[in-house]
Amino acid sequence: MSRKHLLLLLFFMMSLPQLIIAQKETSLVSWNIRDFGKTKSAEEIEDIAEILRDYDIIAIQEVVAGYGGSQAVARLADELNRKGSKWDYSISYSTKSPKYKTEKYAFLWKTSKVKVVEKGSLIKELEACVYREPFHIKFKANGNKFTVINYHFRKHSEQPETEVNCISDYILNHKEENIILAGDFNLSIGHSAFNSLKENDYKACLDGDRTTLKRTCKDNNYLNHAIDNILHDSLKNELIECGTIDFVQECDRLEAMRMLSDHLPVFIKFKSNKK
Repeated sequence: MSRKHLLLLLFFMMSLPQLIIAQKETSLVSWNIRDFGKTKSAEEIEDIAEILRDYDIIAIQEVVAGYGGSQAVARLADELNRKGSKWDYSISYSTKSPKYKTEKYAFLWKTSKVKVVEKGSLIKELEACVYREPFHIKFKANGNKFTVINYHFRKHSEQPETEVNCISDYILNHKEENIILAGDFNLSIGHSAFNSLKENDYKACLDGDRTTLKRTCKDNNYLNHAIDNILHDSLKNELIECGTIDFVQECDRLEAMRMLSDHLPVFIKFKSNKK
């Protein structure tokens, strides 16, 4: 065997464990894409797809309930399909919300990595205690099942902690499931409302990481509130990696990037052990 072939073989053997880990892990990204509807241009949809293309599951909040919201999700799926993987998607019905608070949610997923076990639906039993019913869907990846709840909590001035308590009760009443809660919480993970989940082995992806964008930038300081997050059951999932996707990077890009959204996406890479 030549020296060149020997080096290639050695490189492959060293890379194999990482390839195996990557095949077994599942990645989920959650993003409040502000006013995701007909106002998003083709260029903006392409930018959004480029940011999200490497993840297995995408959970989107703030899909416009009126004309254009569902079409924007379909446009994003089409753009993702042009980038090398086959994607499918599910869009919720409009939430039954107070005036001007109605929206839709969406999930998109790579069909080669993830299968749907139970199709997406709004959690109607929570309708009485939340402004916007959460949207959930049960997936299967690498032989294991998990449910993702996609939710946009009411804004900070309207006491989102009451909705945290309501959704926490729902999750803890379904402990037999492997439930992952993703979305815009409009509340810091340090708030006491999350204590019941934490006491039952739920871990937050982020701990104080700021996820919203300011309107102005000085000294490269453009991040504002720490309110977007992903919570998972640490007994049912092995955490590989989590964090935010900072698509801004520098002050000069802030104005243009705020046209995509005023939130950063949050991602988690995990291995589920729940059959």
